[in-house]
Amino acid sequence: MEETVEPSSGLLTLDELTDRVGMSVRNIRFYTTKGLVPPPIRRGRSGYYSPDHVARLELVQELQAHGFTLSAIEKYVARIPADATPEDIALHRTMLAPWQADLPVEMSRAELDRRTGRTLSADDLSTLKALGIVFPTARGRYEVAVSQLSVGLTLLDLGFPVEAAIAASEVYAEHGRQIAKELNELFRTMVWPVYKESGASTESLRRVVENLKPLSVASLVAAYESAMDETRRENIERRAR
Repeated sequence: MEETVEPSSGLLTLDELTDRVGMSVRNIRFYTTKGLVPPPIRRGRSGYYSPDHVARLELVQELQAHGFTLSAIEKYVARIPADATPEDIALHRTMLAPWQADLPVEMSRAELDRRTGRTLSADDLSTLKALGIVFPTARGRYEVAVSQLSVGLTLLDLGFPVEAAIAASEVYAEHGRQIAKELNELFRTMVWPVYKESGASTESLRRVVENLKPLSVASLVAAYESAMDETRRENIERRAR
């Protein structure tokens, strides 16, 4: 006979856990064997699951939704302390929220051609890919940044060279990764600890992150524009000598 647990204890049976996180028993047991979640809490011959189990399984689901492989998930979870609270783990999920204002829309090649009003050539697709607007998927479809598509088409009409688009994308990617690493480290060491020590809720931190997104993007754009103006002035002054 299975031992009963008081609802106030916060512990869940395996069936209750599957309902809570929307995951099969098989997957929960698989992730347990992989060490992504701790073993169940034993009460006699029965196993029960705490809010910590729920938080870790939800984190695994979030990582999967962001395209992490099992190996990458294992490495990510391994960096989380064993004594991390459900609130700590929820903070990790908060930081995984996408920073893109408009998520790409997946469409077929025919849908893409209809959307652009033209039959895109291989060079057109290469240019749009380099500009970060169109991305081919493994299924033969395309993920499209719809809000930027008209800008990309205008550049195609103006004869923007594909080589320049590819070179520019490499510059953006290189410096973008470095900026992201430095800002993430700043948040991890200077922002996260302050909110954690103050006992702020996960929702409060989520709101902080949401408000930081447009501010960060606007600040980067402003810094880029200022740097471009300064570079242009320096070039003019150098030529005038």
